[in-house]
Amino acid sequence: MRRERKRILSFFLLPILVFGSALALMGCHGSRGMADFAAPGEFDLSREYEITFWAKNDTNKTQTAIYEQAIADFESLYPNIHVNLRLYTDYGKIYNDVITNIATNTTPNVCISYPDHIATYLTGTNLVVPLEELFENEKYGLGGSEVRFEAPKREEIISQFLEECAFGGHYYAIPYMRSTEACYINKTYVEALGYTLPDVLTWDFIWEVSEAAMEKDAEGNFLVNGQKVMIPFIYKSTDNMMIQMLKQRDAGYSTENGEIRLFNDTTRELLYTIAEHGKSGAFSTFKISSYPANFLNAGQCIFAIDSTAGATWMGTDAPLCDISKDKIVEFETEVMEIPQFDPENPQMISQGPSVCVFNKDDPQEVLASWLFAQYLLTDEVQIAYAETEGYVPVTSKAQGTDEYQDYLAGCGEDSTVHYDIKIKATELLLNHIDDTFVTPVFNGSASLRDAAGQLVENTVKAVRRGQVVDDTYMEKLYSDVTSLYRLDQLSRQSASTASGKEDLGKLPKTSVILLSALAAVWVLIALYGVIQIIKKKKIQH
Repeated sequence: MRRERKRILSFFLLPILVFGSALALMGCHGSRGMADFAAPGEFDLSREYEITFWAKNDTNKTQTAIYEQAIADFESLYPNIHVNLRLYTDYGKIYNDVITNIATNTTPNVCISYPDHIATYLTGTNLVVPLEELFENEKYGLGGSEVRFEAPKREEIISQFLEECAFGGHYYAIPYMRSTEACYINKTYVEALGYTLPDVLTWDFIWEVSEAAMEKDAEGNFLVNGQKVMIPFIYKSTDNMMIQMLKQRDAGYSTENGEIRLFNDTTRELLYTIAEHGKSGAFSTFKISSYPANFLNAGQCIFAIDSTAGATWMGTDAPLCDISKDKIVEFETEVMEIPQFDPENPQMISQGPSVCVFNKDDPQEVLASWLFAQYLLTDEVQIAYAETEGYVPVTSKAQGTDEYQDYLAGCGEDSTVHYDIKIKATELLLNHIDDTFVTPVFNGSASLRDAAGQLVENTVKAVRRGQVVDDTYMEKLYSDVTSLYRLDQLSRQSASTASGKEDLGKLPKTSVILLSALAAVWVLIALYGVIQIIKKKKIQH
């Protein structure tokens, strides 16, 4: 009888233990949340701090040297703060590593990233520090009294650039550098084809010239360059291509609360046009062909669209070039805005890296990280980095210095620091800051951006393979891309957000297994109880 009681007791204790384990694991799942950051009243200079800084440098040794010099100069001001630099060649790799490290609570202290990526980091509670309190901190904020270097004041950060770092009701980053896209043009070939560049490029002009450049002689050489290879129009970032086309057409992409509007009739119309020129060979992309600069410099491309930060790779005398000198063709390079649908109202994307600060258990460590992040906005760092490529400093303070103005004025003096194409690309953004825009930032906006580019990539690949691009193809394309980037889940999340109901998402797999086991145990208990009742009745009879 005693043994029987123990057996029954064990059956009831087992589900309790299983349920407790489930709660514990679910608790671990949520343990990534951290307490709200509160800035200390004083920075403890008696302590040693070791912080990590993740950055991107495009394999540019000059940029690496600037980071290293900035760290050395900062550490001379704060000998108790030691900064460990980790360099990446791709923003996507930084993003993936941060996501991976969130699970182990080993995120960096300071990280160069894009707002779209930072929005995803925010899925962990309080992982990224909201910066408003630090902005305004009298002692350690922007231009604070206790800061040991000449930091810019908040009003000295270009307002458009700072607003790009605001989403989810807070400022989660500070801008580091800004760029836009430019069209680098082989003006020599345009004129050889009988055309004159307009004051503002239009999509119709680019498509027309690109198709004209496809003419060949009897031996199969392209007439415009005498070579076997010619891709008149190559776009580096097709996500930007689609996003900017939609913006210029005043068509949907997404809303501020994450509602997806990418898959509309205007998108379909644009893809049909892209398909037409992809089929003829007049248009291609970086992912399909390779870097636009390589084709441009070899005389195998006429319109190469890339970031203004890529200007040092463009043109006959480009200081950075990935092809051998014997392949480079002499031509006159023009730098212009990306093509427009309405030349009177140009629209171009604003992009470039921002800097976020990750929350830690130690507020003093976070404050040390903030001081370093703020140091990246000093004139010395801003100007030095901007001079490496076609970036623009993010502060009016740096832009207005004699040093930076002299740099711009020296356009064309040499083919390195004052390389004319690079400075023309820089001036393009400086002259059009009010014509720039950014896309809404939310958890999943990075996936939506990828999806926009995938529509273009898939369409061009399809026509090159001889597929028919019609309404049936478009329906499948929309469905495939939606599934690939899980945009249907994003749509449900945005709908629940709009209705005021929080979408908590799926339970972790471990929790699902444990809760299923718990349910199974209760079923067994019920079954055991029934069996015992039946046995008892048989004994009684």
